[in-house]
Amino acid sequence: MSTSTTASPVTRQPERSTRERAARRGAIGLGVVLVAQLMLVLDATVVNVALPHIQTDLGFTPAGLSWVLNAYTLAFGGLLLLGGRLGDVFGRLRIFEIGLAIFTVASLLGGLATSPAWLIAARTLQGVGAAFAAPSVLALVTTSAPNEAARNRGLALFTAVSSAGASIGLLLGGILTDYVSWHWTLFVNVPIGAVVLVLARRYVTETPRIRGRFDVVGAITATLGSVSVVHGFISAADRGWASPVTIGSFVVGVLLIALFVRTEGRVSSPLLPLALVRNRTRGGALVLMALVVGAQFSTFFLVTQYLQLVLGFSPVATGAAFLPLSLAIFATSRVSARLVAKVGPRPMLLVGTLGLTASFVWLSTMSTTSTYAAHLLGALVLNGVSAALVFMPVTVVVLGGVDRAQAGTVSGLLQTAQQLGGAVGLAAIVSVYASQAVPGQFVPGVEPAFLTSATFTLVALLVAAFVLRPRPAQVVTASSEPTREPTREAVAVAAADGAEAQ
Repeated sequence: MSTSTTASPVTRQPERSTRERAARRGAIGLGVVLVAQLMLVLDATVVNVALPHIQTDLGFTPAGLSWVLNAYTLAFGGLLLLGGRLGDVFGRLRIFEIGLAIFTVASLLGGLATSPAWLIAARTLQGVGAAFAAPSVLALVTTSAPNEAARNRGLALFTAVSSAGASIGLLLGGILTDYVSWHWTLFVNVPIGAVVLVLARRYVTETPRIRGRFDVVGAITATLGSVSVVHGFISAADRGWASPVTIGSFVVGVLLIALFVRTEGRVSSPLLPLALVRNRTRGGALVLMALVVGAQFSTFFLVTQYLQLVLGFSPVATGAAFLPLSLAIFATSRVSARLVAKVGPRPMLLVGTLGLTASFVWLSTMSTTSTYAAHLLGALVLNGVSAALVFMPVTVVVLGGVDRAQAGTVSGLLQTAQQLGGAVGLAAIVSVYASQAVPGQFVPGVEPAFLTSATFTLVALLVAAFVLRPRPAQVVTASSEPTREPTREAVAVAAADGAEAQ
């Protein structure tokens, strides 16, 4: 007489119900984390369209207005590596919640701002919150997935949300500014953040913790050094290059950055393992990325104001005017991965940086008699196509020779280069613009400002031509292990952040 080992329907039913509940919980958790990612990406662009209204309402100077963007990016970029380290040690979910809570409260305070100093302080606090929350998002996306297929879908959604977020932010910023108030470009984060915080603890799974120490000195010196350099450029526009405040800012910035490098070479758990950037190709690619993003920040900052102050566009129309650029990035990104595999990253970087240089020269010809269709549309499309040709290949170059255990660190380093490069680049370009500005007129400083952007991308072109070299099939990494392909997660976060920079 045989005994059957087949599970009875009664036994299978609870198992199926358990799996279904786990899948449903994972799907909700994934959605919660992706909503948070969308909010963080939106904040990078939603305020751009409101800049002319913010300047009029709060009384910013032309150069000082750049702090609305730079206060956020400097805090974000300077503390990003520390935020990732905190997540490793204390748990990604916990640090994500702390960062998101800080970001949400800062958004409320920013929406209530009545002076430039108040808004800048709130934007700085937003950057701190984003630096804590953002590095945890990708880890939580992968841990919320119940299986490999769901994990891959989560990574694809993460990239899609990050790519679309910039365009959505421009349109949403225009709608809120036009029909309500610029204050709501910040208030909009409050209800979203509150809902995510309530749902995250219930539906998102915590990640394992890793023992480790924190390089607090490195985080402070990197952030304050970058702030000092940016302050030097802004001060040069307002006080002149020979001003003691300007010179002092640059000197302090250089000393703090030198102290940061010295610290990273001595501490046991550095934020930036120097061995990772001593590689000529990787270091050159990071410099190239910083230059390109620094130049790109001027596009949004200057074109947004030009469309509203000179061409008379409404905030909604201004947001829509950037759609061709976003669509060009999206369309080109669909084929860039295949192009990298076919021709390699270096030719794409050469073509992309050359195209960006041409687009900035084109934009520098804007005048009071220019029209959107004749003078801006083509330049924006060229800019978008060229930018998309840069971000994927530079990601491959930076991450391609990194051991799997270091992929997260290098991904964070790439994001840091984008944020700090964008802040310093924007400060330099705005300083050039403000030095040529005429009170009551927007156009006089546009030509030298965009030609400065073109100089940035021309230097990036030279870096691609003379510094970057094809990588051999096997490369020894900082940990003396052979090269491995970058992890799917590392490529996703870096590529998504490249889209976010737009």
